[in-house]
Amino acid sequence: MKHICAITLFVAAAALDGKASGFLSPSASPLTAKSTRLFAKERGSGYGPPLENISEAVGNTPMVKISNRLCPEGRTIYAKCEYFNPLSSVKDRLALAIIEDAEASGELKPGQTVIEATSGNTGIAVAMMCAQRGYPCVITMAEPFSVERRKLMRMLGAKVIVTPKAGKGTGMVEKAKELADKHGWFLCHQFETESNWKFHEKTTGPEILNDLAGTKLDYWVTGYGTGGTFHGAGKYIKANSPDTTIVLAEPGAANLIGSGIKTERNDDGSPASSHPAFAAHPIQGWTPDFIPLVLEKGLDQTLQDEMVEIPDGAGVSMSQSLARNEGILTGISGGATMWAAVETAKKAPAGSVIVAMLPDTGERYLSTPLFASIDADMNEDELEIARSTPSFILEPAA
Repeated sequence: MKHICAITLFVAAAALDGKASGFLSPSASPLTAKSTRLFAKERGSGYGPPLENISEAVGNTPMVKISNRLCPEGRTIYAKCEYFNPLSSVKDRLALAIIEDAEASGELKPGQTVIEATSGNTGIAVAMMCAQRGYPCVITMAEPFSVERRKLMRMLGAKVIVTPKAGKGTGMVEKAKELADKHGWFLCHQFETESNWKFHEKTTGPEILNDLAGTKLDYWVTGYGTGGTFHGAGKYIKANSPDTTIVLAEPGAANLIGSGIKTERNDDGSPASSHPAFAAHPIQGWTPDFIPLVLEKGLDQTLQDEMVEIPDGAGVSMSQSLARNEGILTGISGGATMWAAVETAKKAPAGSVIVAMLPDTGERYLSTPLFASIDADMNEDELEIARSTPSFILEPAA
């Protein structure tokens, strides 16, 4: 596959001629530095040769330093911003891997319908790949997930089959398999396929260590949906940076791994039933009501060194803090991962470097608790500003 490298961002000091003169040390503060550049490539120099298609834009996402507004003093946190992928989530990697591997093996035939069960991001990414490659696309998605995700998939040409809330994640998975079997469609099997984690081993893990070349990585923090990022990138990081501590996070309300109870499986590795430790939680895209096979195989290798449970509300609060303090707009899962990274930094030795995965964009959560406190209409402070000059004042309706 032809793949053009995306621009990689670091925080670098600006020289008088406008070119980067070097990188800030982990202890340097972007709030106190006289002048900083937020790019490693000269603006205006271009991205590179034009891409053949949108799939070539997948991967090579930037890492961005978190300021001392959120990062504990004497530590460094970088956010791996997966929303720089073309459809704004880490699942673009997964969809590309599944489709290309299935094409290469002959399992996916020209014109065949592609189907997958998803909380949204995988479905959006699969719909993108199907639109680009010319495959019909059907997505099954459980009722509670945000409506904007349904609309995005339909915008990309997919048909979205919404399954009842009571069926949870296992219900949408069972529906996808049922439809695939009946109609002869290609089922992506995101929760079971080795294409998932192997792509992260080949891309995500190397990107992190390559972008940190010359700098140690003390902690890598991630959550899990399918477990592909944890398994694949974690495997690469363990092999090439064995002193790195891998921190795996999951919702406190749904501590499936922490329960020690395994998921019962069908012959194809899919879940046979809902996990008894599962409870509803607000971190969409994380922790379905079963332990995915991809995740379980990573856990079997003991890639994780530490487990962190995310308390209720922490993901939403940290997502909002990232937006207001860093200008980083990520979803609830990104906020939850960053919360775990900050908590890790608080107890880490001085000088520690931590990388946290931000799986997607906050724009995917407009109808969720992440934006529940954000009003569409002007509040009193905004009205006061509007009324401070005489023209064009939009007064609220009586």
